[in-house]
Amino acid sequence: MSKFINGGFFANRKTQIMTGVGIISAIAAYLVGDSDLFALIQALIAVGGVYMLHKSKQNKGK
Repeated sequence: MSKFINGGFFANRKTQIMTGVGIISAIAAYLVGDSDLFALIQALIAVGGVYMLHKSKQNKGK
């Protein structure tokens, strides 16, 4: 039970999960017709940038 409370497999993976959700939601919005291709590309670049910033910050202290 403590493994479930502490996050289990997904512990310390908040940024990766949020990046995946952001990519899926951007693609879904494009496929449904709520956004155009430029908005899709802009969202993907923004989500990728946040992920890269987190990775560079994480490696800086080591």
